[in-house]
Amino acid sequence: MVKSLKQVIYIILVTIITATAAIAQPKAVKEADRLYKNRDYYEALNSYKKALEKVRGNKALKAELTFKQGLCYKMFNDTKKAEVWFAKAIKAKYANPEATLFLADMLRYNGKYDEALAEYQKYVKLKPDDVRGSRGVESCKLSVQWKATPTKHLISNVQPLNTKFEDFSPSYSRKNFKELYFTSTREGSTGNGIDGWTGQSYSDIYEAKLDKNGKWSTPAALKEPVNGKFNEGSVTFNDKFSKIFFTRCEEDKNKLKGCQIFTTLKKGNNWDEPVLVPFTADSFTVGHPWLSDSEDILLFASNMPGGLGGRDIWMAKFDKKAKTWGSPINLGPQVNTEGDEMYPSLRNDSTLYFASNGHVGMGGLDIFEAKLKGGKWGGTANLKYPINTEADDFQIIFQGKNERGYFSSSREGGKGASDIYEFSVPPILFTIGGYVIDFDTKQPITGAKVTMKDKDGMIYETVTDQTGSYTFDNTKFKEDNTYDFIANSTDYLNDIGKESTVGELASRDYKKDFFLKTTKKGPIKLPKIEYDLGKWDLRPESNDSLNGLIQTLKDNPQITIELMSHTDSRDAAKANIALSQKRAQSVVDYLVQQKIDPARLTAKGYGETKLLNKCKDGVKCSEEEHQMNRRTEFRITSTNFVPAEGSIEYKAPVIQTVGEDDEVETDVQEQPKSNIQLEEPKSAVPTPTPAAVEPAKPVAPATPVKPKK
Repeated sequence: MVKSLKQVIYIILVTIITATAAIAQPKAVKEADRLYKNRDYYEALNSYKKALEKVRGNKALKAELTFKQGLCYKMFNDTKKAEVWFAKAIKAKYANPEATLFLADMLRYNGKYDEALAEYQKYVKLKPDDVRGSRGVESCKLSVQWKATPTKHLISNVQPLNTKFEDFSPSYSRKNFKELYFTSTREGSTGNGIDGWTGQSYSDIYEAKLDKNGKWSTPAALKEPVNGKFNEGSVTFNDKFSKIFFTRCEEDKNKLKGCQIFTTLKKGNNWDEPVLVPFTADSFTVGHPWLSDSEDILLFASNMPGGLGGRDIWMAKFDKKAKTWGSPINLGPQVNTEGDEMYPSLRNDSTLYFASNGHVGMGGLDIFEAKLKGGKWGGTANLKYPINTEADDFQIIFQGKNERGYFSSSREGGKGASDIYEFSVPPILFTIGGYVIDFDTKQPITGAKVTMKDKDGMIYETVTDQTGSYTFDNTKFKEDNTYDFIANSTDYLNDIGKESTVGELASRDYKKDFFLKTTKKGPIKLPKIEYDLGKWDLRPESNDSLNGLIQTLKDNPQITIELMSHTDSRDAAKANIALSQKRAQSVVDYLVQQKIDPARLTAKGYGETKLLNKCKDGVKCSEEEHQMNRRTEFRITSTNFVPAEGSIEYKAPVIQTVGEDDEVETDVQEQPKSNIQLEEPKSAVPTPTPAAVEPAKPVAPATPVKPKK
């Protein structure tokens, strides 16, 4: 069939248009790619959009251009739109697995941790060898924990310094911490162009001051020659605030040019002409300088060759003889990752702070710290929430040794893209107080001394008032410390205790009472000491019980004691004296073995001479009643012991016994209220009942001897 002339013309026109579009498409994409490579992300985004509108039928190219639009939004931190476009790219079946990774990143940056976790887990399956996937999984899980248990930091937006534009990178410009330099893209910058990266004005360095009422002045841009046509920012000062290092980024539409570090000196009320500090070729980025307190180390961020990832933290040392900065040194894998590490700052030249999106973090850039040990930086730790959030958090500075200062953040609730925030840790105040009380009467003890010693050996003392109370305020009883206490008074044993404020997150008033036992009321309570039937060596459990007595002696180094061992009335009097003497000896031996000064010890075996009940010879008593008399106890003999000079000879003293000339009470004695009986245990071997024992004392060896206890 012959086609009409109109049909032929139509076919020719369609062919020409299609061919033209096919040729135009790659050119539009190439131009967008060129802009992206030159870091003109804002302009590249518009070019990718135009290129996408022209694509017809090429699904793979559509998916790629969709993904690249997501990259542009990602690069100028519009994470919400980046999330949308990465999701579109995945739906369009974009083949690169990084689309899944970047979608997970954006979900995390937007605080959607559950959704982000699911995407990271997908990426782990797609690329199991890529640590970014497993690190993202860990980040999501930890972020939820950190938000549930925030640190003690209080955060507030410094509204007078912030605008709807980018305001960031604060640095103190006076020693009194009342003046700041910072970076801003607000309107009215020295350069009148638009930054192709952000679509905002070029950044300038601004200055603001706090007056005596704590009110900020209106920020003012530094004059030329510091601020120029393009981007300036991230200032660091020397100790005298007479010299600065700062970042300057220049542009050339025809080629990629990076940022460099410049330095200048104070000249009257202004700054002299800046001079380049050459570290690498200008096609690489070098910026975010920080000068050490010693002024011989300069830290900075750079993507120069030899790094571990995108941008790394580097350092250079100043050669005083040559008066030049040495070759840059990478801080290594303890600090740097395959991601970006930027905005370094130092505190006391011993703690490094920096921002990273490569370490495990909550969202975009998180602030981390690392400690200097053995000349190397390590122990990198996330500052957690609320210093860090799902947004970008970076460039932190401290007010000397105080836990307060400023940092930058793009978190929700600010005035602009990035704002300057103030942080502080409110003081946690502790006090401790209580009463010193007589253990027996429960009455307060006036004039008792309470001594408190902290973990560093600092000692504080106070005495109780008329009510028996004492207190230590927050200037002595402080956070993150442990304390030992001793309460003592004349004619009383010491009472000791411990308290700790370590890990406490809120102010608190501690209460601690002490109960002192008098030394004037006869035998002192002892834990139960047990012997096998008819034996005097200590059982293992008795050794454990005696540790209470040892602790009492250690807590009261000024006292001396007498140990007194007793038996019941069964067996011959002399045999009982001998048995009680051996039992007293076993206790003394144990105390001396535990390094108790023998000069503080005396001991006596009383046999059956000090019964506590009616169970003397000839009286019928139960085994329980007899057991009441089988005991060991001690009494305080002095309260002013002073150890002899020189080394101690740990040799047990001679045990005394009740002799024929001693006054012996065999009658029933009233049991002291404070006495604890150290009774013999019931033996597995049957013991004769009192009825089976002859009431009379044996008068000759031939007379049967009663069983020993």
